[in-house]
Amino acid sequence: MSAIDTSPKLNSTSADNFPRHVAVIMDGNNRWAKRHKLPSIAGHRAGLKAARNIVEACRDYNIEVLTLFAFSSENWRRPKEEVSALMELFLHALKRETKRLKKNKIRLKVIGDTTAFSKTIQKHIKETELATAEFHEFTLVIAANYGGQWDMQEACKRLATKVQQGELTLDEITAEQIDEHLTTAGLPLPDLCIRTSGVHRISNFLLWQLAYAELYFTDILWPDFDKVAFHQALLDYSSRQRRFGQTSEQVEAAQCSNKE
Repeated sequence: MSAIDTSPKLNSTSADNFPRHVAVIMDGNNRWAKRHKLPSIAGHRAGLKAARNIVEACRDYNIEVLTLFAFSSENWRRPKEEVSALMELFLHALKRETKRLKKNKIRLKVIGDTTAFSKTIQKHIKETELATAEFHEFTLVIAANYGGQWDMQEACKRLATKVQQGELTLDEITAEQIDEHLTTAGLPLPDLCIRTSGVHRISNFLLWQLAYAELYFTDILWPDFDKVAFHQALLDYSSRQRRFGQTSEQVEAAQCSNKE
């Protein structure tokens, strides 16, 4: 993979402040297509190319997890022709990308209610996840037919079942227990959430997981979001102080203590 040469550079201090997990709401494919007087599926194809570039960028920066919001549970409401074309593109990408993922040692994890997809898509999801399961250096998470409310609802159901069966008491249900029953269990929580296209909301994406994530919004449409734009998002993230309820003085004291 080619090195990223952009300006301004990330210095060593900011490099130490890189996110482990970046989540992205890939928004603006349709508007990009309209802007270029193309059918909507052309925007989604361009968006797939942008996704490949950001995967490469994450590898260049040694980021551990990239989660891409590919298809929300609300996207079924779109025109049938567009949904059908998106399903074809999703299947094509699964078939085509497996070799690329294995070559680059990228683990694929798909989160969401995949039972709504065709049997063929479900089959290829399972096969690709299994074929890449041994890789742990970098994980690509695709949120497909996913909704944050659905994720928490399913976690609650699993916890309630354990209580009913006597495996767990109500007092034993903690935030950590909820984490372990979400679709992202075993992954670090997102540090940075990027949304493209100028929309300033998270649209039912990783509602629990984004509680303390830094949010970054850009007017760039997703197909135009390249490695330079990603670099700028990382620069912005590295300039922030994450306090998690503490004061700036407490955070700075802890950082000094860690360096000693």
